[in-house]
Amino acid sequence: MRKSLIRLVTLAATATAFAAPAVPASATAAHAALSFRPLSYNTNGYNWGGYAAQGSGYSSVAASWVEPDASCNSSNDLYAPWVGIDGYGSSSVEQTGVATDCSSGSPVDQAWYEMYPAAPVYLSQSSYPVSAGDSISASVTYAGSSKYTLKLVDSTAGWTYTTTKSTSAQRTSAEVIIESPTGSYPNFGSVTFTSAKVNGKSLGSANPVALDPSSGAGYEASTSPLSSGGTSFSDTYIQE
Repeated sequence: MRKSLIRLVTLAATATAFAAPAVPASATAAHAALSFRPLSYNTNGYNWGGYAAQGSGYSSVAASWVEPDASCNSSNDLYAPWVGIDGYGSSSVEQTGVATDCSSGSPVDQAWYEMYPAAPVYLSQSSYPVSAGDSISASVTYAGSSKYTLKLVDSTAGWTYTTTKSTSAQRTSAEVIIESPTGSYPNFGSVTFTSAKVNGKSLGSANPVALDPSSGAGYEASTSPLSSGGTSFSDTYIQE
């Protein structure tokens, strides 16, 4: 029933093709030019999984997870767990997380943020390394005057990255998401988001919409119900 209701949601048209901006020097994989972009509808279905809250005045979103040990099905596989503001029914996204890129033939994990439609920015792997099994925390906070503070922490590797960027955005949604810009997921097993909060309260308190990513072959991953406290859920891989 939940999946049927999700498919009845209609959003304004957003970007219909992958952007190909200049790639920052720190990005190492061929897929680095692809944007993690606003949710769009196409012949392959959804490219987002997780939860999206809609409304107005969203000022913060945060969540934590343990980075999965993904295995590549093909060199087209690319996905990321992330948190962000906007993108579900708007044309911008302020987001940060960890991307897993299989374009080299093996999974490459790299910390990343994006102020879409600006180019994605990948962090230096030598300064901000990420490995499967690492404990990750991410947050995006509206700092006022069109400024957003994006924070990513790898407590296992012992680093914190914080940046503040300016953009004009609507702040009409907040998300805790997995996304594949290529519509092709590696086998990530399962990723469990914990401590998921929107505007300082549980994600569940915002009555978010649940999303299951899909392609022409069917659902690619399954999003679990929120926990009783509304702060945790899992996405489980089904197929590429």
